[in-house]
This record gives sequence, structure tokens and C-alpha cells, in this order.
Amino acid sequence: MLLTMCLAWIEYLLRLISTAMRGSARANQAMSIQGEQVSEASSKPYEIRRHEMQPYFDLEAFMSMSKETRLGGAILERLVGLWGEWLPQLNVCEIAAGKISYLAVWLPEEVENFVDEAWGKSASDGFMINNLAQFMCMAAVQEALPQVEDAGCAPSPRPTETLREALASLGIEYREAFGTLTRRYAVVTHYPFKGGCEICHLQAQCPKGQGQAESPSILLPGHEAEAGDN
Repeated sequence: MLLTMCLAWIEYLLRLISTAMRGSARANQAMSIQGEQVSEASSKPYEIRRHEMQPYFDLEAFMSMSKETRLGGAILERLVGLWGEWLPQLNVCEIAAGKISYLAVWLPEEVENFVDEAWGKSASDGFMINNLAQFMCMAAVQEALPQVEDAGCAPSPRPTETLREALASLGIEYREAFGTLTRRYAVVTHYPFKGGCEICHLQAQCPKGQGQAESPSILLPGHEAEAGDN
């Protein structure tokens, strides 16, 4: 009972912090996608629209994903601080390729380097900070596509030539040999929502797609094979 009350109070404080960071104009929006659309040249076979999004740090969902029942004050404070630092670096783009559209969400290489340094100093801290980066990407996806949370999957689309070209222009490329993305914390999925695991291009490589429902953390589309090798 006491633990539940403490978590509720912490979550309330995090909501206040998150709301303040988003600003009053976004405080009551269920999905905070806004801003100008930035499009590629019309001569290209795709169009890219950049969106601003600042997902809320759901502490309870993060702890569930991390398989944790409690967090110390120091690590919690650090995670909240990192969430605030990474939000401005979070990239959210809609890629329109003819009749098909995709959602791309990713964090830059600087976040990857920070996580690697954290792993080098402390395995436990590195684990939690790695989970935070994954959780931020999935939180953004779920905010843009609420159906993903219910489906439990943000299915990876087939990497068409047009999609590859569009992603390459954003600095995210497919690694042909592994079928993975060059950015570690990245999600590319259908937009709007089209279905769950059954339509995922990487279903054969995904532990969940193979019936392994339990997983120690979130798996980002494109990194399932790497996780399975660990």
C-alpha cells in the first residue's frame, strides 16, 4: 500500500515536470505533434514531414518494462534528468511514399555514446539508461499510434527502395547484412497503424514473433537478431 502511494506521488510529480517542459500550449493534448511540415524536394519519390513530440515519462510503464519493482532516489533523479535532456534530441518524422506512409522515431548517435559510457562505468546504470532510451522511442511511437500499445508491437515495414532512400536522407540506413538500422534507438513502422506482429517484416527474427512473449526489455524493430544473440 505504501509503495503504491509512493509511486503514485512520484508519477504525479513527473507529470508536473513533463507538463512544464511541454508548455501550457501542449499540456492538455493527448498527442503533441505540431509545428511546420518540412518536406523534401518535390522531385523525390517521397515526402518527409517533421513533427515535434514530447512524450510523457510514464514511470510505472518504465519500471514494468525494466522488470523493476522499485528504484532508488539517485537513479530515479538521473533518469528524469536524462529524459529532459533527450527530449529535444528526439526525432519524429512521417515519411509519405506515394500511397504508403511510415513513422520514423529515433535518437541520435550522441545518446548511443552516452549509453555506452554508462555501461562502461556501471552495468546496472547502463542497463537502466539503455532501457530509458528504448522506452523514449516507444513512448513516442505509442503517443502517435495508440494502437501499438494494445497490439504490443510496432511492426517493421518491408524496406522498399523508396523507404531506404528516405531514411538514408535522415541519416538512418539499413544494414543489408543484418537487416537492422544504423541507429541503435530507432523505430520505423507503418503510419497510420495497420496491424501487429502478423505484418512485421522481421517477424522471423523477432523473439515475440516466435512465441517468446517474455523479454527483459523493449526490442526495437531492426534489432531483434542482435538481442537474440546475447
